[in-house]
Amino acid sequence: MYKAILRPILYLFDPEKIHHTTFSLIRFMNRIGMGGLFRSMYHVENPVLKRELFGLSFPNPVGLAAGFDKDAKLYRELSNFGFGFIEIGTLTPKPQAGNPKKRLFRLVEDEALINRMGFNNGGVEEAVMRLKKNPSGKGHVLIGGNIGKNKATPNEAAVTDYVIGFEALFDHVDYFVVNVSSPNTPNLRALQDKEPLTQLLRKLQQQNAEKLKRKPILLKIAPDLSEAQLLDIIDIVSDTKIDGVIATNTTISREGLESPARQEVGGLSGKPLTERSTEVIRFLCEKSNNAFPVIGVGGIHSPKDALEKLNAGASLVQLYTGFIYEGPKLVKEINKALVKQQQA
Repeated sequence: MYKAILRPILYLFDPEKIHHTTFSLIRFMNRIGMGGLFRSMYHVENPVLKRELFGLSFPNPVGLAAGFDKDAKLYRELSNFGFGFIEIGTLTPKPQAGNPKKRLFRLVEDEALINRMGFNNGGVEEAVMRLKKNPSGKGHVLIGGNIGKNKATPNEAAVTDYVIGFEALFDHVDYFVVNVSSPNTPNLRALQDKEPLTQLLRKLQQQNAEKLKRKPILLKIAPDLSEAQLLDIIDIVSDTKIDGVIATNTTISREGLESPARQEVGGLSGKPLTERSTEVIRFLCEKSNNAFPVIGVGGIHSPKDALEKLNAGASLVQLYTGFIYEGPKLVKEINKALVKQQQA
């Protein structure tokens, strides 16, 4: 139904505008009592899907990647589509509008998106107010908090921005993701270099150690890193003792694209990223001897794509562009395929 009827209608409109319209529609449908129907349609309940990772219990290994629900506006409603966890953000200390519009583009021929959103969000404190409605215990939605720096903050002061986000979100998320890999904030990716990244992660771990109970910290990396840079990432994870890596963010590569929109500046996501993100996952897992967990994201448009990432060494997977192209049934199909694999 989604691909045959709903998606063609949605694709008639500007992708950023339709994103907000879809949010309003999902919220309305849940308010009139359809949340339970969505859960019955898309949730797959089976103990073989559960994953214990970072000291957390994931009901299934399929999550929603950061960027879809930046401001934690719809995490509970989105969880009804079968996700085992929801990652919000990227959140910055201060609200910011992001880059000028138009900044989100469909590449339908390539089953991809290009975005240059630029960390548009309402600021971390606004998100915290919404996250307070997600108490622990029954009905808790497992939330990851993806944090970044404001555009106006120079790199030499970036650590302060990440600490602000970490402290504000600490009591309201289950794990953290440090985003230094978006291509849409000027010079942000320079923070992936070994010295500044080590400094940043050490500071966050220092803040973490001061808590009564620490929370997992993961690093989200770009797919465009060289093998030498990936080896540096392995060293940095070992040195700072963070909990894992999310591989990967969007790419600046345009290799093999057919859509006219390929000329747009920004980060590319979707099918063109499938192979590269899996390569990065496999490299990290093999070269580190599986020393830390990896969450696989990038170009998952089918159960096969998800299984390939898990077989490459990923412990969990996340969807974004595939969720937009395939609809919520993709979450269910992946979880059903995992159950079938376990029962084979």
